[in-house]
Amino acid sequence: MADIALARPAAAAPEKASAWSRFRTSRGWLGFWFMMPAALILLLFLAYPLAKGIWLSVTDTRIGRGGSFVGLENYEWLSDDSVFWLSVFNTLLYTGIASVAKFAIGLYLALLLNKRLPFKALIRSIVLIPFVVPTVLSALAFWWIFDSQFSIISWSLRHLGLLDRNIDFLGNPDMARACVIFANIWRGVPFIAITLLAGLQTVSPSLYEAATIDGATPWQNFRHITLPLLTPIIAVVMTFSVLFTFTDFQLIWAMTRGGPVNATHLMATLSYQRGILSGNLGEGAAIATAMVPFLVLAIAISWFGLQNRKWQTG
Repeated sequence: MADIALARPAAAAPEKASAWSRFRTSRGWLGFWFMMPAALILLLFLAYPLAKGIWLSVTDTRIGRGGSFVGLENYEWLSDDSVFWLSVFNTLLYTGIASVAKFAIGLYLALLLNKRLPFKALIRSIVLIPFVVPTVLSALAFWWIFDSQFSIISWSLRHLGLLDRNIDFLGNPDMARACVIFANIWRGVPFIAITLLAGLQTVSPSLYEAATIDGATPWQNFRHITLPLLTPIIAVVMTFSVLFTFTDFQLIWAMTRGGPVNATHLMATLSYQRGILSGNLGEGAAIATAMVPFLVLAIAISWFGLQNRKWQTG
């Protein structure tokens, strides 16, 4: 009996070593260790600023002066602020129209560039130009194009005899909204087009050949082959597009500063104006924090869409 009792710990030792060995060599844990540096960077540069912003949103902190806890007072103030609600409307309008237009144009360009074209590589490089040009430089170029005095559009139309005076593109609220949306579409289309083009390159040509032999039309090929296979890429690229558009700041601030009469103020630009320029960090943080539910909703829609596998099985 004593020998058996002494033998039990010895038998357990290899099991512990084996478990630790599996722990070290498991693919899942190996991936975990590789992800740890990136996770730490995200915690440092994303999670901490987000938590700090949420904390500032419930205080009355101002630049140069520490604040005290005020609860939801900043949010109550914003709920009665007409400019804030206008910025919410502008942000949703800006994001909705720009995202739909960028997807439609980007998908069309991707399908076009996927065909056999002369100088295809050169055309693809040209398509990328709006995306690689710095945002502020693009914004300044559009600001010059839409300038009330020196606009090339107004100059051309006047010399053609179609106008007798310049168009005040950025001085009219509706036209200013249309101008910034157009600028965002121009800048964002290449990202979607090139990403979808990369997805199209992975679709086997044999699928189209088999469908064509069966008598499928080009629309049927697109509807039953291209679109289902591109759905995961579309979900991811549109999620990024919506997030980038919703949080856009540089383009709007460089072109209009939120004017005229707050007609182009987005939540991001209003947050900067109230928090940094006006010095009210608490209110600015509250506006920025109010953007989080919209962003989480966009990510959730994409995630649940990817989890639904029905489109994969037809």
